[in-house]
Amino acid sequence: MKRNIVIATVAVATLVGGGTATAFALGGDGETSAAGRSSVQLKGDDRHDERDDVTDDRHDDERDDRNDDVKDDRRDDARDDRDDRHDSDDRDDRDDRDEDARDAAAARAAKVSAADAVAAALRSASGTAVSAELDDEDGGLVWDVDVLGKGDTWYSVEIDPGTGKVLGTHTERDAEDTAEARAALKGATVTAAEAAKAVAGKGRVTSVDLDDDRSGKGVWEVETVSGKGAESHWNVDLGSGRVASGPADD
Repeated sequence: MKRNIVIATVAVATLVGGGTATAFALGGDGETSAAGRSSVQLKGDDRHDERDDVTDDRHDDERDDRNDDVKDDRRDDARDDRDDRHDSDDRDDRDDRDEDARDAAAARAAKVSAADAVAAALRSASGTAVSAELDDEDGGLVWDVDVLGKGDTWYSVEIDPGTGKVLGTHTERDAEDTAEARAALKGATVTAAEAAKAVAGKGRVTSVDLDDDRSGKGVWEVETVSGKGAESHWNVDLGSGRVASGPADD
């Protein structure tokens, strides 16, 4: 149930219900409070890394093209092709290691847990937390928590992962998303915060989200990151709190 405008974490209030849940997109006009700046700033910028990778690839391609024009020998061409494949594999491996390292660093930088971020959001916006995610917002780390309030009102609350302070709140009304969320939560006894706590021993929790598993039953989907940045996925039963390994992202 991650919405386009999100605020991360877990419900402190007892949830009611089973059923299904789908990803929520938050749209339309709403009210936004003045946003603060996160105390946790990220080192480096993925967008610069991506541009550097594109530039490096373009330079590599240009050098390969010039070599092909100069060298007519098929054996040289075949060797160049093998080298290119090896270089590409090496770059992919380096990119994966760099991404894991960034994920691990971001998770370590968050002093406020998912459950605590949800609690902070609920003190600011009364209701039921439906999703929470540790996210990069303009180079700063924030907890994005979605809270379902009274009626069809939604609150998106940003929590500073270093201090637990509320950085900003956005308010929306969405009847369709509300109906889906309430149907998914019907009969549930495990909150988002409780789901995060249930999985906390398996790694640093970076997101909690209400969703459907493959059998059509509503579950809490929880993501964790290990000390080395390896990501794992878990499903927490809405009624029993039982934790099971979840499917990896496609």
